[in-house]
Amino acid sequence: MPENRDYVSNHEENGNINIAEDVVATIAAMAVGDIDGISGLYTSAGVDIAELLGKKNPSKGVRISIENDVVTVYLGVIVKYGAKIPETASALQRAVIAAIESMTGLRVNAVNITVGGIAFEPEKGPESEKISEPSSEESLCEEA
Repeated sequence: MPENRDYVSNHEENGNINIAEDVVATIAAMAVGDIDGISGLYTSAGVDIAELLGKKNPSKGVRISIENDVVTVYLGVIVKYGAKIPETASALQRAVIAAIESMTGLRVNAVNITVGGIAFEPEKGPESEKISEPSSEESLCEEA
C-alpha cells in the first residue's frame, strides 16, 4: 500500500481490511447529494493538487479525522436558497452517519457542518421559455 495515504485497519479472522480515509470522505460526499436543500460541497480557500492535474476530487469540501476507529467528519456545504438550514443540516448529519457506519462499520461521533454559501436558482425569464415550432402536420393543415 502507498505510504502517503492514511488507512483505518480492521483486523478480522481471515485477515486485515484497510479502508483509506479518502474512501470515508467520498462516502460522506456522496451522502450530500441525497439531501434536499443542499446544492453541493463548499471549500474555503486553496486549490487542490488533484484539481491542478485535471482530476476531479469527489470529496472536495470534506475533511475526515479518525482516531481509535472513531470518525469525525467536517463538511462545507452550499445550501439552496429557501431551505431551512437547521433542518437541512440535521438531515445531512443523519445521512452521513448512516452511510459511513453502514458501509465501513466505523463509528461516527460527529458530523460538523459549515454552511459556506447559498445557491440561488436562475431566474426564468421570457427568453428561457421555448416557443414550440408547429409540426409538419400542423403546417400541412394550415395550408389546406
